[in-house]
Amino acid sequence: MPLEPALLPIADAPFEWIYVRSIIEVSLYVSLVAVALSTLCSLPVALLVGVKEFPGKGVLTSLINTSMGFPSVVVGLLVLFAVSNQGPLGELNLVFTREAMIMSQFVLATPVITGVSLAAVDAVEENVRDAAFAMGGTRVDVALVTIKEARYGIATAVLAGFGRAISEVGSVLIVGGNIVGPEGHSKTRTLTTAIQLEARQGRFETALFLGAVLLALVLLVNAIVLRYGSGNGNGNGNDGGRYR
Repeated sequence: MPLEPALLPIADAPFEWIYVRSIIEVSLYVSLVAVALSTLCSLPVALLVGVKEFPGKGVLTSLINTSMGFPSVVVGLLVLFAVSNQGPLGELNLVFTREAMIMSQFVLATPVITGVSLAAVDAVEENVRDAAFAMGGTRVDVALVTIKEARYGIATAVLAGFGRAISEVGSVLIVGGNIVGPEGHSKTRTLTTAIQLEARQGRFETALFLGAVLLALVLLVNAIVLRYGSGNGNGNGNDGGRYR
């Protein structure tokens, strides 16, 4: 049985497989759900603001761009108040839950996805939309054409929002509580909050491993951004000529 000694460290260190894996699962679940919901809300807003002309459009655009740098701890405090017993969502008992963390990351990711998507939509030439209208397209058709032309920029926006969410620590620590169950399964502990805790408690090997996992995820996101962003410097597709 020559392999038994090699398996002993794994048995003695269950956090390497149970603890760490559950943290990764919580981080991905919370971030992916938050970004998916944010995309569903952000894309219609970006299309509306980018295509329509209305009073206060400049102010709204500035507000969207400014909110991209909203402090995460302030977002955490606002969400915590909203879900607390004194808040409007107190009856739902969302304090220190993954749902509260999703709400927090949703608030943080939405301005990023909206702002970058809006820039991509603004970069679409107006004659592309005019050509779609001239060909008998409905408003839905024009919106789909705009999305197709701005798809690289929109993809970059979604991935940037995911990077913002997955690397967040302040707000998720406030609303999630950094909780781990009795069997070592993470309930609300994410990669970033776990790294902070492990480093503070002197468990540097675990902290470095978690940091490597987070870095790998961020590098993967950046690689995808570069891949999609290289499609066109203006964030537009290359097949818009057929509508001109």
